[in-house]
Amino acid sequence: MKKNLLFVIDSLDCAGAEKSLVTLLSLLDYSKYSVDLMLFGHGGVFEKLVPKEVNILRPLEYTAFTKLNLKEAFFYSLRNFKFNLLVTRLNYSLRIRYQQYENSQIARIFWQSVSKVIESNPKIYDIAISYAQGVPTFYVAEKIIARKKIGWVNTSYRLNNQEKNFQKTYYDQYNKIIAVSKSAHDIFLETFPIYTNKIDILYDINNPDFINNMANVGQSFEDNFNGVRLLTIGRFDAGKGYDMALEACKKLKEKGINFRWYVMGKGPLIEVIKKSIKENNLCDHFILIGVKANPYPYIKNSDIYVQTSRFEGFGLAIAEARMLNIPVVTTRFDAVYNQMVDGKNGLVVDMNAEAICEGIIKLINDADLREEIIEYLQSEKKGNVEEIDKFYQLIG
Repeated sequence: MKKNLLFVIDSLDCAGAEKSLVTLLSLLDYSKYSVDLMLFGHGGVFEKLVPKEVNILRPLEYTAFTKLNLKEAFFYSLRNFKFNLLVTRLNYSLRIRYQQYENSQIARIFWQSVSKVIESNPKIYDIAISYAQGVPTFYVAEKIIARKKIGWVNTSYRLNNQEKNFQKTYYDQYNKIIAVSKSAHDIFLETFPIYTNKIDILYDINNPDFINNMANVGQSFEDNFNGVRLLTIGRFDAGKGYDMALEACKKLKEKGINFRWYVMGKGPLIEVIKKSIKENNLCDHFILIGVKANPYPYIKNSDIYVQTSRFEGFGLAIAEARMLNIPVVTTRFDAVYNQMVDGKNGLVVDMNAEAICEGIIKLINDADLREEIIEYLQSEKKGNVEEIDKFYQLIG
């Protein structure tokens, strides 16, 4: 008899956790598992990569309700006698409108606002997995019935006391917690030492055959540029360090480097980034290319992959660049040495614009170093599909 599994994640937009989940789903043995997938945001670019065996659950009523404009939401509430949905939505919007919050704070405020009106899933599962921290974690803890609950932690998870106390209530209800790197594991335990016996490490799964096949199909750069192509992939939020990237881009331009820096992603800081690009006259140098269901042809055809993150749970895009033998320049975030060997498969630099700029210039100007790094990358072990065996042990 098949085991019933549920995965819960915010969405399947272009980001590391989302790509990791799609890869995991592509490797599962569906003769043994029946899989439901719940999303809080539908229409993400990676949804088309979800295996046909996976049942993507219909949107929750509250999720669908938030997609309505205010006029439509009012009449929906009126027709269906559900004014609690409208009041909840307005309350949440007002709470976050006039102050800048970190992601963990936004998740708490959202759940405090909506948990009483958001519906439960009535199905009983063998295994329920929140594949991201925050709202998926709260939902699985409070709204799902399962024999075993597993929570994924895919970022460096430092919390203040308020967030720590709030989230502990939910993590107490999990049987297992999974960190995607040794660094993410250690940082989580700095906040929650009580879970030492509950947490394990399971690295984001990378399938080199899939990535290499996808790198040879689909759209790539189409601008006929003949200079150095830099590429960064990541959500437009503070943790990805785009302020440092823009400043480094400005310095590269001032030094007369013939380059274009392409950026793939979306997120809450997109208008801030667009404004900075315009104010610094970087429109021809810092180029936003949106999100792509298949980013791998772009990675393959770039010269240098650049990661300017302040923190990462693992750094999946770096792993993908390495699998396609593209030299990397990355900041020294907590988890970076889980996969980077400075001077061997790329350069690890200080977390500031000057160091990022100098690292890029070093790889551009030192042809011997660049070739040595490419040769090292070609000889590196590719991927870690054997992690699927650890996953089977986890849910066994």
